Amino acid sequence: MSTARPVSSSLSSRLSTGVLCLLASVLLALSPQPARADDPQAGDAPANPGPRAQLSGAMKSVDIRRAAALVAAWQLPRVEHHDSLDWTFAPLYLGFLGASDLLHDPRYADYVRREGVHFDWGLGPRVHHADDQAVAQAWLALYARTPDPAMIKPLRERYDMQMRTPDDPQRPLWWWCDALFMAPATWAGLANATHDQAYLDYMDRQWWITSALLYDPMEHLYSRDASYLKKRERNGQKLFWSRGNGWVMAGLARVLTLMPDDYPQRPRYVEQFREMATRLAQLQGRDGLWRAGLLDADAYPRPETSGSAFIVYALAWGVHHGVLDRASYRPVIARGWRGLVGEIYADGRLGDIQPIGAAPGDYPPGASYVYGVGAFLFAAGEVEALSEKKSR
Repeated sequence: MSTARPVSSSLSSRLSTGVLCLLASVLLALSPQPARADDPQAGDAPANPGPRAQLSGAMKSVDIRRAAALVAAWQLPRVEHHDSLDWTFAPLYLGFLGASDLLHDPRYADYVRREGVHFDWGLGPRVHHADDQAVAQAWLALYARTPDPAMIKPLRERYDMQMRTPDDPQRPLWWWCDALFMAPATWAGLANATHDQAYLDYMDRQWWITSALLYDPMEHLYSRDASYLKKRERNGQKLFWSRGNGWVMAGLARVLTLMPDDYPQRPRYVEQFREMATRLAQLQGRDGLWRAGLLDADAYPRPETSGSAFIVYALAWGVHHGVLDRASYRPVIARGWRGLVGEIYADGRLGDIQPIGAAPGDYPPGASYVYGVGAFLFAAGEVEALSEKKSR
């Protein structure tokens, strides 16, 4: 019988160091990190944005397309010579794909495809962080149109590795509610593309870990992260951020779009979607939009366009796909769309978008950022699907 030879102390030391380095890198990737925008071209907030556009906010196809065309045409030249994997651009890429379909204008989809090719269909640098996976939603949408294994190879390699990393019960992977827009739809989309349910099952497990931590079963709203669970508004109500909940609603709509109808857990997502839709409809402002802080509207006199656009998109998706009652929600959507169109300036700038942050905050009327524009554009597509069809 042979006997195993002892490993030299030098080799043992090197192995231990390597293991520790690997463990440190994994823990760093999983650790909570603040939301950030590495891209200064995500938007701006000029003091004098000019006059508002004179547009109809009616839910008529011709009017919806006119508003979407003005906003898309303003945004494209501001970014078309700029390359970004930043999470802020992920909704814009999706919005541009939708705008190309809605407007029958290939310029917007061509820009997104150029971005994917430029980055070799890669993702951001933080391997496990949802923000650095968000752009994959656009890559997967393009893959669905023109399948090419190279388009999903980087995502599949990253996710195969991630699934081999054990969960840490003390450190949820998606510890902030925005992450439920950023990452889950990429997992569901990859499951669709590969016909491998393991990706969907992984997503499902992580979603409900986050939900158990951040979803308030009484208010039917999400806290931004665990540090906000006990924070209150000036009126004593719990602090719930409209954009954070807009991210979640849009994330639910995106996941349900990609999730098979017979997936066993699907009814849980539908139930949460309906609960949140009911609550958010109750909190809509008189102008059709939602304030940055949902339960203390008086403390936030200005509407917040990005959160409102995500909510309008999700509600319109819900009615369009038979998840929400048309008679109950169409008036909510109509008011919301009219309010969003009222935020467009004459040159096409979409205003009142809160800058990058983690909670309700202040901003000037002309503040405009790419994630809000993206939300507006893919809201336009879903609202148009519900519109009174007119000549085009």
